[in-house]
Amino acid sequence: MSLQGKVALITGGSRGIGAAVAQTLATAGAAVAVCARNGEAAAATASAIAAQGGQALGVAADVSRAEDAERLMKACLERFGRLDILVNNAGITRDGLVLRMKDGDWSDVLAVNLNGAFYCARAALRVILKQKQSGRIINIGSVVGSMGNAGQANYVTSKAGLIGLTKALAREVAARGVTVNLVAPGFIETDMTANLSDAVKETYRGQIPLGRFGTAADVAAAVAFLASDGAAYITGQVIHVNGGMWSS
Repeated sequence: MSLQGKVALITGGSRGIGAAVAQTLATAGAAVAVCARNGEAAAATASAIAAQGGQALGVAADVSRAEDAERLMKACLERFGRLDILVNNAGITRDGLVLRMKDGDWSDVLAVNLNGAFYCARAALRVILKQKQSGRIINIGSVVGSMGNAGQANYVTSKAGLIGLTKALAREVAARGVTVNLVAPGFIETDMTANLSDAVKETYRGQIPLGRFGTAADVAAAVAFLASDGAAYITGQVIHVNGGMWSS
């Protein structure tokens, strides 16, 4: 699973799953560009990787803006000269029942979670295809994109849309040696889940056959595999990392 000589870009890479993915890919040998809305947070992740001997760059960007996605690729090329792996991890939540959901809460989640992945994939492919070598696009979805979840219609829709984007894009670029897959985490211990009540957490834990919540490292390991040469014959797939909570 060596990624020596590869360059990876991770959106939403300043914390949680994104930061774990950045660190894991760097440990495998990849040079890593880390994107986040907060430039200082992105730089902190990059600095931590550099302190461990890796090559890393932190970039501030809002992936819901097409021009920022293009700027991200430009920054990556200027620093590392190429791009081999894109991990679309950036995501937000604005939970609420449909009857009470504000228009802005709906559109903001779709803009970041789904539009952002589209913008970044399009910009990344313009770089990767010119290199005339294999490439990897890995989208980070969610178990709720397959099973649904009350109070998260916007988030669920964005993650279900990512499945469709993954499958369509995989067919478009397979002949060029580029694979496109989606990793769908289940209940993962991150900042996004830390604020849930103990009662809610216990309810979710009771639905997981392995009897525990996942970690960011569990998800990062799956991403690292899909980014490696060992996954060269895997494309258009949804890889569930959820402890058995859901299967499809």
